[in-house]
Amino acid sequence: MSVNKYQLTCILSCLLQSVALANEPAQPVPFKQAGILATWEKYKDLLSFGKHQTLALIDDGCDLSKPEWVADANVDYPKVLVTHDSVDGDSDPKHEGRGYHGTTIGIPSSVNHDGKLGVAFNNQLAIIRSLECCHCKLTDSKTLALALKWVADNHERYRITTVNLAPVDDLEHAHPVKTEIDLQLTRLRQLGIWVSAPTGNHNFTAGISWPSSQPNCFAIGAVVPGTDKVFQDRNRKVDLVVPAHATSSSNAILCGSAMILREAIIQADYDWSEMGGNLPEAMMKIFKNTGRTLHDPATGLTFKQLNLIEAVDFIFADVNATR
Repeated sequence: MSVNKYQLTCILSCLLQSVALANEPAQPVPFKQAGILATWEKYKDLLSFGKHQTLALIDDGCDLSKPEWVADANVDYPKVLVTHDSVDGDSDPKHEGRGYHGTTIGIPSSVNHDGKLGVAFNNQLAIIRSLECCHCKLTDSKTLALALKWVADNHERYRITTVNLAPVDDLEHAHPVKTEIDLQLTRLRQLGIWVSAPTGNHNFTAGISWPSSQPNCFAIGAVVPGTDKVFQDRNRKVDLVVPAHATSSSNAILCGSAMILREAIIQADYDWSEMGGNLPEAMMKIFKNTGRTLHDPATGLTFKQLNLIEAVDFIFADVNATR
């Protein structure tokens, strides 16, 4: 039997995908609990898990000499697609001053190196240094806004679909705090770009960190891995909780999951318009509708926990039912 070039490419792609899925998840217990491992297995022949999508990491810089970012499984498809520094106005995102966090924050969502896989392991990264340290202050809003503006201005060029807005100010905000970032968050939501941020890690029950406190930014909390216990910073603004020991990892896991859900929506040609006024809003509604409900005795609130396999199953089942 003869095999043409296209068929050979498809065969090789499937083989590589099978090899990839035999590797170890970056965070095995959280990934299993959040339905990510089941999604990888069930949809390995249909979804690419982040291919041709770029995740913008907005944080305090990155050490690009780390092996995870210098080389990965996609030799001709570099993990780090583009870099930018909105503080200095150049393209060098190296850590300066107290910076340290941005080197590792992309691992749960994106790593594809040395047998370790992040959630959307075939995605690419836009690494953006937006402030000196991830533990920020409201006065960092100006450079954060510039970073968000850079994403909005360049999202088509670099195929940016998702933003991990990683900084936290470690304060207990019960309400939004108006700053320069709000205009850019609104713009990104209108463009259909997902933006989410961690709520913080102080076990606050009356408020969450800025910028997760802001409109048009999804606030992501945490569940103790292997349990049903919601913990870390949380209040009514929290949109979704994800198993992880810190909300920075919760948000990173969700950013990868959002990229997979977006691909499922595109692959299935799913009409999301009845779920929300824009794609990110619709995606969050799908996550909430398919997520497991958890009760938090400390706040008296209920939260929805990410269940990626149920969210992706919903997309394909709904489409198949209407055809």
